[in-house]
Amino acid sequence: MCKIPNVKLGIKSMDFASYRGKFAVSLTDGREIIVPVSMFPDIQHMSVKHRNEWMILDDQYFSFEHMTRVYSILDLLKVA
Repeated sequence: MCKIPNVKLGIKSMDFASYRGKFAVSLTDGREIIVPVSMFPDIQHMSVKHRNEWMILDDQYFSFEHMTRVYSILDLLKVA
C-alpha cells in the first residue's frame, strides 16, 4: 500500500453536487472539509459529468477517470 508517512487520516468520500463552486470531502475520522474548486484549476475546468467520476486511491489520494493527475489528502488540507 502506498501511504503517506505520518498521515493517519484518509478520504472516505467526495461530493461535488451539494455546494456551488466547492466540493465536500468526508474524512475517515468523521470530519468533512469544504474546498473551493477554484483552488484546483484542473478540476474546475472539468465538466460536471467528469467531476462525478472520481476515485479514491489508498484512502489518501484521489483522481478522476479522465485525468492523469493524482491529488493527495495533503493537497486538500493545505487549502482547507
